[in-house]
Amino acid sequence: MAAPGEKVDLLAQGLNTGGLQSWIQSNIVPLILLAIAIMLLWIGGRGDNAGVARRSIGLIIGLIALGIAVSGNGTKVGEFLASLIVG
Repeated sequence: MAAPGEKVDLLAQGLNTGGLQSWIQSNIVPLILLAIAIMLLWIGGRGDNAGVARRSIGLIIGLIALGIAVSGNGTKVGEFLASLIVG
């Protein structure tokens, strides 16, 4: 008979977060982008074009960070940015 710890080890094999990651990429990220677009259109409709431009720059930087995080190429991007500074 196996000890309780051995059963947990056996059950825990093969667990990963791939399903959750793909669900977030498929559902949550597009909803956030849609909400951001609606917010920017609403702010632009009030005539605050400078506010829209200011927020858009911040959103672009945030989307770049999100793209790097989702793609899994963070180390490659970091090495490239470091090579720009170091040479």
